[in-house]
Amino acid sequence: MKVGVIGATGLVGTMILRVLDERKIPVDELFAYASRDRAEGVVFRGKTVPVMAATRERVISDRPDVVFFASSDDASAELAEAFAAEGIFVIDNSATFRMDPRCPLIIPEVNPHTLVTGQRIFPVANCTSIVLCVALAPVVPVAGLRAVRVATYQAVSGAGRAGVETLEAEERAAFEGREGTLSGTFAAPILRNVVPQIGSFDERGDSGEEKKVVAETRKMLGLPNLHVAATTVRVPVYYAHSEAVFFETERDTSVAELARAFSEAEGVVFHPTGIVTPRDVEGTDLVHVARLRPESDSKRDYQMWIVGDQVRKGAATNGVQILELLLQKGMLQEAPVA
Repeated sequence: MKVGVIGATGLVGTMILRVLDERKIPVDELFAYASRDRAEGVVFRGKTVPVMAATRERVISDRPDVVFFASSDDASAELAEAFAAEGIFVIDNSATFRMDPRCPLIIPEVNPHTLVTGQRIFPVANCTSIVLCVALAPVVPVAGLRAVRVATYQAVSGAGRAGVETLEAEERAAFEGREGTLSGTFAAPILRNVVPQIGSFDERGDSGEEKKVVAETRKMLGLPNLHVAATTVRVPVYYAHSEAVFFETERDTSVAELARAFSEAEGVVFHPTGIVTPRDVEGTDLVHVARLRPESDSKRDYQMWIVGDQVRKGAATNGVQILELLLQKGMLQEAPVA
């Protein structure tokens, strides 16, 4: 199997290469692409792979079986459908096709049934939405969902390499006694701060990130009328998003019944006591659920705290899992591991 990665030098692209290797995906040949040719290549399974400009002609001539997009919305909008028309499977980490009704929005632990033969473009959902839906999915068969309200605490790596470098620069400036300056990566300085804006505000005051969480959660859970409200906040944490979730079920349930569902759910680690923090889950692929409790004596209103590494499960790993699902369904020809 031939695999291409567009944006191979970025934060998510680099992680895709790592996860492909970790999960022993059968890759005969890897193609690495970026916005332009790079003098230095990337390393995959001990070999240096040259980085070439991601032009339509170049990628089509290389004839990869599948291409990961880990770059901009513009690149996906310009190139993805052209590649799909050539028979190339596209796994796209941008927002370009997420709400396209022709494209399933897949979390393999949650809704693998939405993948059907004939599809070529597979968007990867927003990282915050993935972490949220992995945690919410076990609730649906147990008691249904009537409403979800969530406040997020999102790591700077959700903004890519620029987000990580911004926090690093502000930390250096503070250590050296220099006044930090606003880089433009975030709406306000991030060191010793929280920033309640991720994306542009609309006329109602909702940010772009908040609208993504609402729409994508409904799509992935298959609940188009679910009430979802979100406030998304950037915090000075490098990796792993945290979310405080308040949910209302359609039927009476209990902490014991919900705890059993979380404990048995694929991709979830349930903590019946204690806490879990972003530092605890960095570099892992599971979503952790803790602090599950009812609101007062309600049998339908509950709260929980969830944490997941958004560069891995929220982006790279979820994309690679989609590739694994394609292989399992026989939509791609397997080859021996190179």
